[in-house]
Amino acid sequence: MTPETALSRDGASGRDRAAPPGGGPRETSRRFPITVRAGSPAHRGLRLALLAVAALLLVAGSYAEPFRVGQFTSVLIFAIAISGLNLATGYTGLLSIGHSAFFGLGAYTTGVLVVSYGAAPMSTIPVAVVLCFLLGLVVGLPALRIRGLYLALVTLAVGVAFPEIVRRFEDFTGGAAGLVIRSRQLGPPEWTGLTVGQRGLWLYWVSVAALVLVLVLVRNLTRSRLGIAMIATRDNEIAAAASGVRLATIKTGVFGISGAVTGLAGSLFAMYVGALSPDGSFTLLKSIELITGLFLGGAATLFGPVVGALAVVYLPYFTSDLASGHVSGVLFGAILIAIVFLMPQGIAGVLGRLAGRVVHIGPATGGGHRAAPSSGETSLSDEAPPPDGATPIDGAPPPGGDAASPPTSDTLGERR
Repeated sequence: MTPETALSRDGASGRDRAAPPGGGPRETSRRFPITVRAGSPAHRGLRLALLAVAALLLVAGSYAEPFRVGQFTSVLIFAIAISGLNLATGYTGLLSIGHSAFFGLGAYTTGVLVVSYGAAPMSTIPVAVVLCFLLGLVVGLPALRIRGLYLALVTLAVGVAFPEIVRRFEDFTGGAAGLVIRSRQLGPPEWTGLTVGQRGLWLYWVSVAALVLVLVLVRNLTRSRLGIAMIATRDNEIAAAASGVRLATIKTGVFGISGAVTGLAGSLFAMYVGALSPDGSFTLLKSIELITGLFLGGAATLFGPVVGALAVVYLPYFTSDLASGHVSGVLFGAILIAIVFLMPQGIAGVLGRLAGRVVHIGPATGGGHRAAPSSGETSLSDEAPPPDGATPIDGAPPPGGDAASPPTSDTLGERR
């Protein structure tokens, strides 16, 4: 190595080590994001703090006026329904435009059992979930042969056919006239100590419990081997099948679970509104509403359905306050287009990315806390160094140095 080369390298390293004037930007980049190791006491404390904030918000929502409690209940029910759609469309890539059929089947199952057979509303939920699971298995059968837009057309046919089937079986469903569930039939159980007038508060907490169970189910399912197979099926079916993924089992099973979760939301919806009509909440518009909430909140994210449900429920109220008549609808559509264009990953995806710039959850193994490398940078400390005495891979330069070049006659002469 010549003195000029050594001087240039030392100068370059010195410039790299030199901090900018004032030290502000470099100190800020080192301060954020803060890395918190998964499973560490800091990580557990952060999760407990977030759970405590969520619990306080839910308790505060129960003390709101009855109209607001009803709105919150609607958000919770829609979040459950969108979570079911998220399993099929977001995580597995099975586009469904017919989830209104699962939503309606769950609602009419509860309505028919309560009105015609005098069943307790809560006891009808398992029946609705099982029926919607079976319907999901049947709807998932065409996914074994077709996919993409063709599968979407099949689910579209199911969604369009459901209101017609409801009108056909008029003796059970009430037909086009609808089905009305009396308030006294939807009253809270006696052991709760709540009156019939407090039915909204009772249903609010039931919806909270149902949403928590659904979120836990989705989280555990997507982190299991089945969840890995679902994501592999979404990304590349041929590669997934070559890796041993049973596409038939995955597709039909996911459609069944997705339908069961959406049917749970439909059962709660029947208790919430108390009046069912085939032309009301179970048409193709309901499917479009669920898809809109999914992509607004963020597909293939855990809390995206919750954010999407908030947008679906409250955006119409917001636009109606700003304008009236047809202008309100135009404004609503413009806001939807702006959100999809500016946030292609959904609102939850953008919020998660912003939170990642402040706090980064690192792997459970590793040493001290340090900031994660920014996008485009490579952290050498993330790679495991070779054991003592081991040589690097052939052709790879040693860390911090240049690749060795073959000796030439000039270099051999210098060595002599």
